[in-house]
Amino acid sequence: MRPEHPDDATGTIGIIAGGGEVPGRLIEALRSQGRRFFIIALEGQADPETIAGLPHLVVRIGAVGTTLDALRKAGASDIVLAGAVRRPSLTELRPDWTATRLIAKMGPKVFAGGDDGLLHALVTVLEGEGFRVLRADSLLQGLLASSGVLGSHTPDDDARADIARGTEILQAMGRLDIGQAVVIQQGLCLGVEAIEGTDALLRRVAGHRRDGKGGVLVKLRKPGQDERVDLPTIGVATVEAAAAAGLRGIAIDAGGTWLVDRPGVIAAADRLGLFVIGLDIPA
Repeated sequence: MRPEHPDDATGTIGIIAGGGEVPGRLIEALRSQGRRFFIIALEGQADPETIAGLPHLVVRIGAVGTTLDALRKAGASDIVLAGAVRRPSLTELRPDWTATRLIAKMGPKVFAGGDDGLLHALVTVLEGEGFRVLRADSLLQGLLASSGVLGSHTPDDDARADIARGTEILQAMGRLDIGQAVVIQQGLCLGVEAIEGTDALLRRVAGHRRDGKGGVLVKLRKPGQDERVDLPTIGVATVEAAAAAGLRGIAIDAGGTWLVDRPGVIAAADRLGLFVIGLDIPA
């Protein structure tokens, strides 16, 4: 039996929770609104402290049938995918019968490329089962980054040139579903994000810093990315890591990046002397 979509805002929200701060922020917002929710916590990815004491089920990403059954039992009809999801190895995936049928139907493209193909397959399954998949920022106001400079520091012409170079590289990378972030200094690419994530990228490029003006972290959604899943995300920790790596600014995709704790990000950037700017990038 497929769930029906409620006409009001009183239905249970199903949260498929990955890593990072977004799931916790979303849960806080729903609790403050008095909304019911049920969490599908992805094994090895969702923070155990975030879900402690809350209605949830921990599942591996390959347990699709278990996930569908749990969401139906909880009465969820609207689903939100919140937080970063790391692509599991085939050993970790251990697909159940429902996932096996999906793989057989969709073929190798489920595993080709990066994370987006697998996440899009999950969305396809959910919608095919009658669930409605929502963007996290439709429930968590203020999450989506706005256009323009945030804070008191602004990029100069050299920084804008690095931003343009980073944008060019990311748009080429994104078509291959490789990553969402790159660090550019004085026109040179110090590092690109792959499976390790942005924090690890920033730690890695710290050792490649050149003399002179610091570099820029550019973080954008991929061309054609399904904006309901795994949008680029930055928070206070990103600003602090960028400063520790010797960077002087962060450029993000306005309308396509989740900004966790906007006031905190601005305060940290002002304190550490970094600029943060939202770019108008065509989807």
